[in-house]
Amino acid sequence: MADVKEILREIPSVDEVLKSPLCQEWLKTHPRSLVLKAIRDILRLKRESILAGANPAASRVLSFDTIFSEIENTLNDLSSFKLRPLINATGIIIHTNLGRSILDEVVIRNMEGIAKRYSNLEYDIEKGERGKRHAHLEEILRTLTDSESSVIVNNNAAAVLLVLNSMAQEKEVIVSRGELIEIGGSFRIPEVMERSGAVLREVGTTNKTHLRDYEGAINERTALLLKVHTSNYRVLGFASDVSLQDMVFLGQKRGIPVMNDLGSGCIIDLKKYGIYGEPTVKEVLKSGVDIVTFSGDKLLGGPQAGIILGKEVYIDRIRKNPLARAVRIDKLSLSAMEVTLREYLDEERAVKKIPTLRMLTQPLKDIAKRAKKIERLLKNVNALFKVKVMQDSSQAGGGSLPLLNLPTFVVALSPAVQGSQFSVNDFEERLRKGERPVIARIKDDALLLDARTIQDGEIKELVDSVKVALKK
Repeated sequence: MADVKEILREIPSVDEVLKSPLCQEWLKTHPRSLVLKAIRDILRLKRESILAGANPAASRVLSFDTIFSEIENTLNDLSSFKLRPLINATGIIIHTNLGRSILDEVVIRNMEGIAKRYSNLEYDIEKGERGKRHAHLEEILRTLTDSESSVIVNNNAAAVLLVLNSMAQEKEVIVSRGELIEIGGSFRIPEVMERSGAVLREVGTTNKTHLRDYEGAINERTALLLKVHTSNYRVLGFASDVSLQDMVFLGQKRGIPVMNDLGSGCIIDLKKYGIYGEPTVKEVLKSGVDIVTFSGDKLLGGPQAGIILGKEVYIDRIRKNPLARAVRIDKLSLSAMEVTLREYLDEERAVKKIPTLRMLTQPLKDIAKRAKKIERLLKNVNALFKVKVMQDSSQAGGGSLPLLNLPTFVVALSPAVQGSQFSVNDFEERLRKGERPVIARIKDDALLLDARTIQDGEIKELVDSVKVALKK
């Protein structure tokens, strides 16, 4: 016990550390509160370790250098931003966990300008009076989709919630059982509907729903017919559903509005690029549907947002819902969305400038060229790992185009000697926890860097991160 007390006395006090020259340097660049927290945390851990029965002989190695190094590491960790940029080498283009769609430089510049200055967010410059933030996008959305009117909120789940609450509170909404989807984070259509105050009326079965199922379910409490696009899965085989056109015909015959939750909003026809299974927003609206909702940060390739398009009579009701204020889009997302939508006025330019579309449609030869460049820069970096370019497949991700497998080229790094202490899993962890995190995937005992989602401007940073990870 005497040894323990003696060792505890060797730990410097908070005041001693604060008065040290090194701590005075920390205080020039870090908030005093964080410096104090780092000091107290490390000194507390040292005391707890000793009192827990740590080897007294080992505990005597309590040099100021060791303690100060640990304090500095903790301080740097406390001072670093928790939301950090990283390199997506997974090949999943719209990666939900990695922020979905990334934005082009021209979008970022517009956001910066709006962020740094006051703006006419809710001010009508022509009339000199209060305006509506939705007005900034209404014209461009009408041009691109032939919609009558629009409302923009913070994401598509909010868009669905707002429409259901506005159109069907305490009334029934008819949905096929095969379309009661679950989206990211375990949020389910029935639960969103319950929170909206609408009453779910299921029809049909998981694999088959007929028009007569909808007809038989309509009653005096029916407020809405809802079709949900299964953008994150497909039901194949012995299956059938009701077309949107047939639902619109039924809705018009019975005087009931029809809503289509598209999930991923596609503005241009991707079939010409060899990508099938996703209708365009304009096609959907042409069917005569009353309301359409979709995401801004999936196939559209913009910032996080929920876009509601449709007939003026219904959009006006949605705008007047008090809940609309709670879920409205913010000014930075609005500014980013305007630039993204304007890119679509020239489809050829949109495919090149909007990163999500560029990655979806980029020629395979360009991906191969990028992969070979990465391979060349990594050759002979470390004898423990072999480097070679291989063919593989990428995915759209983000609950979009679930059956799509895009051919790609990957840079595969695998152990040169089987059974090496430095495994692929160790390597993946080192890359993931590096100063600039690199998120990759493991397949057949090799770490794959998919060149489809690695940006040209990230190659040097990627190579440097790999080199550092292999040196540890």
